[in-house]
Amino acid sequence: MKIFPTALLLACAALSTQAWAEKADRSKPMNIESDVLRYDELQQTTVFTGKVVLTKGSILIRGAKLEVRQDPEGYQYGTVTGSAAEPAFFRQKRDSVDEFIEGQSDTLFYNSKTDTVRFEKNAVLRRYRGATLADEVTGALIVYENLTDKFNVDGSAPGATTKGRVRAMLTPKPEGKTP
Repeated sequence: MKIFPTALLLACAALSTQAWAEKADRSKPMNIESDVLRYDELQQTTVFTGKVVLTKGSILIRGAKLEVRQDPEGYQYGTVTGSAAEPAFFRQKRDSVDEFIEGQSDTLFYNSKTDTVRFEKNAVLRRYRGATLADEVTGALIVYENLTDKFNVDGSAPGATTKGRVRAMLTPKPEGKTP
Protein backbone atom coordinates (compact mmCIF):
# COMPACT_ATOMS: atom_id res chain seq x y z
CA MET A 1 0.00 0.00 0.00
CA LYS A 2 1.55 3.32 -1.05
CA ILE A 3 -0.80 5.61 0.90
CA PHE A 4 1.14 5.50 4.11
CA PRO A 5 4.58 6.15 2.58
CA THR A 6 3.21 9.17 0.69
CA ALA A 7 1.41 10.59 3.71
CA LEU A 8 4.37 9.79 5.94
CA LEU A 9 6.88 11.42 3.60
CA LEU A 10 4.82 14.60 3.39
CA ALA A 11 4.25 14.85 7.08
CA CYS A 12 7.90 14.16 7.89
CA ALA A 13 9.10 16.68 5.34
CA ALA A 14 6.48 19.24 6.30
CA LEU A 15 7.16 18.94 9.93
CA SER A 16 10.93 18.76 10.05
CA THR A 17 11.81 22.42 10.45
CA GLN A 18 15.43 23.33 11.12
CA ALA A 19 15.60 26.25 13.51
CA TRP A 20 12.24 25.74 15.18
CA ALA A 21 12.00 21.97 15.14
CA GLU A 22 12.35 19.75 18.15
CA LYS A 23 15.09 17.34 17.00
CA ALA A 24 13.49 14.45 18.88
CA ASP A 25 10.37 14.77 16.67
CA ARG A 26 12.26 13.25 13.73
CA SER A 27 12.40 9.82 15.34
CA LYS A 28 8.85 9.79 16.68
CA PRO A 29 6.05 7.82 15.05
CA MET A 30 3.41 9.78 13.14
CA ASN A 31 -0.26 9.27 13.84
CA ILE A 32 -3.09 10.64 11.69
CA GLU A 33 -6.74 10.41 12.65
CA SER A 34 -9.69 11.44 10.51
CA ASP A 35 -13.24 10.42 9.73
CA VAL A 36 -12.43 9.53 6.10
CA LEU A 37 -9.31 8.70 4.05
CA ARG A 38 -9.23 8.70 0.24
CA TYR A 39 -6.14 7.67 -1.75
CA ASP A 40 -5.58 8.08 -5.50
CA GLU A 41 -2.44 6.25 -6.63
CA LEU A 42 -2.62 7.58 -10.19
CA GLN A 43 -2.71 11.21 -8.98
CA GLN A 44 -0.39 10.47 -6.01
CA THR A 45 -2.80 12.18 -3.60
CA THR A 46 -4.10 11.26 -0.18
CA VAL A 47 -7.01 13.16 1.37
CA PHE A 48 -7.96 12.92 5.04
CA THR A 49 -11.26 14.60 5.99
CA GLY A 50 -13.31 15.13 9.12
CA LYS A 51 -11.62 16.36 12.31
CA VAL A 52 -8.11 15.56 11.08
CA VAL A 53 -5.47 15.33 13.81
CA LEU A 54 -1.82 14.65 12.98
CA THR A 55 0.70 14.13 15.79
CA LYS A 56 4.42 13.39 15.63
CA GLY A 57 6.35 14.00 18.82
CA SER A 58 5.70 17.62 19.82
CA ILE A 59 4.07 18.39 16.47
CA LEU A 60 0.32 18.83 16.34
CA ILE A 61 -1.69 19.68 13.21
CA ARG A 62 -5.46 19.96 13.16
CA GLY A 63 -7.92 20.76 10.41
CA ALA A 64 -11.11 19.74 8.69
CA LYS A 65 -9.15 18.39 5.71
CA LEU A 66 -5.55 17.40 4.94
CA GLU A 67 -4.61 16.83 1.29
CA VAL A 68 -1.19 15.45 0.44
CA ARG A 69 0.31 15.11 -3.05
CA GLN A 70 3.69 14.15 -4.39
CA ASP A 71 5.26 15.36 -7.64
CA PRO A 72 7.31 13.15 -10.01
CA GLU A 73 10.56 14.38 -8.39
CA GLY A 74 9.36 13.13 -4.99
CA TYR A 75 8.61 16.51 -3.39
CA GLN A 76 5.54 16.61 -1.18
CA TYR A 77 2.93 19.33 -0.90
CA GLY A 78 0.30 19.50 1.81
CA THR A 79 -2.80 21.61 2.26
CA VAL A 80 -4.63 21.77 5.58
CA THR A 81 -8.04 23.42 5.51
CA GLY A 82 -9.92 24.61 8.56
CA SER A 83 -13.68 24.62 9.04
CA ALA A 84 -16.11 27.50 9.58
CA ALA A 85 -15.89 26.82 13.33
CA GLU A 86 -12.15 26.15 13.65
CA PRO A 87 -9.11 27.30 11.61
CA ALA A 88 -6.31 25.01 10.43
CA PHE A 89 -3.77 24.75 13.26
CA PHE A 90 -0.03 23.96 13.61
CA ARG A 91 2.05 23.68 16.80
CA GLN A 92 5.62 22.50 17.47
CA LYS A 93 8.14 22.74 20.30
CA ARG A 94 11.34 24.66 19.58
CA ASP A 95 14.55 22.73 20.08
CA SER A 96 16.54 23.14 23.33
CA VAL A 97 14.26 25.82 24.84
CA ASP A 98 10.94 25.82 26.64
CA GLU A 99 9.19 27.49 23.71
CA PHE A 100 6.46 26.53 21.29
CA ILE A 101 5.58 27.97 17.89
CA GLU A 102 1.98 27.77 16.81
CA GLY A 103 0.06 29.16 13.91
CA GLN A 104 -3.41 29.11 12.51
CA SER A 105 -5.23 30.32 9.43
CA ASP A 106 -8.11 29.36 7.20
CA THR A 107 -5.65 27.33 5.10
CA LEU A 108 -2.08 26.09 5.68
CA PHE A 109 0.23 25.06 2.83
CA TYR A 110 3.50 23.16 3.04
CA ASN A 111 5.99 22.91 0.18
CA SER A 112 8.86 20.44 0.74
CA LYS A 113 10.72 21.66 -2.34
CA THR A 114 11.13 25.17 -0.89
CA ASP A 115 10.68 24.06 2.76
CA THR A 116 8.10 26.74 3.51
CA VAL A 117 4.88 26.91 5.50
CA ARG A 118 2.27 29.34 4.24
CA PHE A 119 -0.62 30.52 6.44
CA GLU A 120 -3.37 32.09 4.29
CA LYS A 121 -6.40 34.14 5.31
CA ASN A 122 -6.81 35.21 8.93
CA ALA A 123 -3.24 34.13 9.68
CA VAL A 124 -1.78 34.19 13.19
CA LEU A 125 1.71 33.09 14.29
CA ARG A 126 2.54 32.88 18.03
CA ARG A 127 5.57 32.06 20.15
CA TYR A 128 5.04 30.81 23.70
CA ARG A 129 7.70 30.76 26.43
CA GLY A 130 6.44 27.93 28.58
CA ALA A 131 2.72 28.62 28.80
CA THR A 132 3.10 32.40 28.43
CA LEU A 133 2.38 34.10 25.11
CA ALA A 134 5.57 35.97 24.16
CA ASP A 135 4.99 37.14 20.58
CA GLU A 136 2.04 37.24 18.21
CA VAL A 137 1.85 38.39 14.61
CA THR A 138 -1.34 38.58 12.51
CA GLY A 139 -2.06 39.35 8.88
CA ALA A 140 -3.76 38.04 5.79
CA LEU A 141 -0.71 35.99 4.75
CA ILE A 142 2.28 34.67 6.71
CA VAL A 143 5.05 32.74 4.95
CA TYR A 144 7.65 31.01 7.11
CA GLU A 145 10.89 29.89 5.44
CA ASN A 146 12.30 26.98 7.42
CA LEU A 147 15.74 27.01 5.77
CA THR A 148 16.47 30.62 6.71
CA ASP A 149 14.28 30.91 9.85
CA LYS A 150 12.62 34.01 8.37
CA PHE A 151 8.98 34.91 7.96
CA ASN A 152 7.05 37.54 6.04
CA VAL A 153 3.67 38.93 6.99
CA ASP A 154 1.35 40.78 4.59
CA GLY A 155 -1.73 42.67 5.75
CA SER A 156 -3.55 42.09 2.46
CA ALA A 157 -3.91 38.88 0.53
CA PRO A 158 -2.54 38.89 -3.04
CA GLY A 159 -5.15 40.37 -5.38
CA ALA A 160 -7.25 41.77 -2.53
CA THR A 161 -9.21 44.93 -3.29
CA THR A 162 -9.04 46.17 0.30
CA LYS A 163 -5.89 46.93 2.24
CA GLY A 164 -5.29 45.09 5.50
CA ARG A 165 -2.82 45.72 8.28
CA VAL A 166 -0.15 43.63 9.97
CA ARG A 167 -0.35 43.57 13.74
CA ALA A 168 2.46 42.45 16.03
CA MET A 169 2.87 42.07 19.78
CA LEU A 170 6.50 41.40 20.69
CA THR A 171 7.87 41.02 24.21
CA PRO A 172 11.51 41.47 25.21
CA LYS A 173 13.57 38.38 25.89
CA PRO A 174 14.01 37.67 29.58
CA GLU A 175 17.42 38.81 30.80
CA GLY A 176 20.11 36.15 30.57
CA LYS A 177 18.05 34.02 28.15
CA THR A 178 18.79 33.24 24.52
CA PRO A 179 16.14 32.31 21.94
